[in-house]
Amino acid sequence: MDLNGTCPAQVQGGVVPERIEADYIIETSDDPRRAAEAAAGEQSSGTFVPVPGETPELKQRSAARIEALDLLETVSTPSLPGSAGTPPDGHFQRARVTLSWPLDNLGPSLPNLVATVAGNLFELKQFSGLRLLDIRLPDAFGGAYPGPKFGIVGTRRLAGVHQRPIVGTIVKPSVGFGPAETANLTQTMCEAGLDFIKDDELQSDGPHCPFDDRARAVMRVVNEHADRTGRKVMFAFNITGEIDQMRRRHDLVLKLGGTCVMASLNSVGLVGMIELGRFSQLPIHAHRNGWGYLSRAPMLGWSYIAWQKIWRLAGADHMHVNGLANKFSEPDDSVIASARECLTPMFADKPCLAMPVFSSGQSAKQVPPTYAALGSADLIFAAGGGIMAHPGGPAAGVAALREAWDTTLRNAPSAASADFGPVEAKAS
Repeated sequence: MDLNGTCPAQVQGGVVPERIEADYIIETSDDPRRAAEAAAGEQSSGTFVPVPGETPELKQRSAARIEALDLLETVSTPSLPGSAGTPPDGHFQRARVTLSWPLDNLGPSLPNLVATVAGNLFELKQFSGLRLLDIRLPDAFGGAYPGPKFGIVGTRRLAGVHQRPIVGTIVKPSVGFGPAETANLTQTMCEAGLDFIKDDELQSDGPHCPFDDRARAVMRVVNEHADRTGRKVMFAFNITGEIDQMRRRHDLVLKLGGTCVMASLNSVGLVGMIELGRFSQLPIHAHRNGWGYLSRAPMLGWSYIAWQKIWRLAGADHMHVNGLANKFSEPDDSVIASARECLTPMFADKPCLAMPVFSSGQSAKQVPPTYAALGSADLIFAAGGGIMAHPGGPAAGVAALREAWDTTLRNAPSAASADFGPVEAKAS
């Protein structure tokens, strides 16, 4: 390990071993390197006391390493309770740390990856703050998991939308409608010219609106509209549930001619999403509801940059990224960084690109700044209240949104040569 805190790759038999890397921001009352060493030990071969079996040979083979450690600012108040000790100078030190692990510790396993990079670290008393910023994975993970089966290219093909964003809405009220009312609203939205409609994440399979009845009623409307116009609106049915329930609901949507299903990531969990990604024959619209409890405290939890990679690899085709001037607490620069990351390849031979979904308090007024900030038309732009509560009615809300996007793209400085992303040229 050199003076800058980096540790050169250790070569075994002339071959540089593949390693998993994770970046963190830490805050500690301890020496930052000592705290980082505690984290590396806890998450690999070590524990809180030396044990006889942790030989130098075993450490060489299996121990996590500190690849980089850069000191940042100090603060006078700890971000989180429960940390050990009071710093001698009264200041808690923050640092950016990169840890790495040999792939052989766990193999290309997403559930065990999460346990490794985001396990007991958050509880360690050496830290008064710890946040996972990013992860980088060996190519073996790309070979072990399907990634998005449809992604941007497949979603555009099924929605029949190219060279512009997919414009959509959310069924509102979120709950309370029965199957017939949901179908009636769907018909209005289809006739108004929307590309995409989704269930609210709160709408599942309650007695007032059973899933099967809702799916049949909605798809009857969608299919009749497609027969008349030659264009099928994509409806994302919320199939969130236990694995057998999700499989059965998926199969019904497929049988009815549907083109999208939706799952709440934090509800179905990683293993549920992996299984859904493996059996799904439809694009998976991945909703991140609950994201705030993983992210809102700035010195605790996950960055979306790291978190979304897990779900893309598991099979998410669309990833919610919030929206500009949203109704939540997330700032605009974070929203755009999240969306750009969804459009950034994960592996050279397997990009795993997902369509970013802009939602949450969106309307026509956010259209120009969204395109200006993202610089790509590869997105789903969904407005619920922005359409349903339009003074002229839902159809007028759709028209305003479509006009806003048409005008924005037409008037963009480089509209003629804009980067519309991987519409047909790149694999998902």
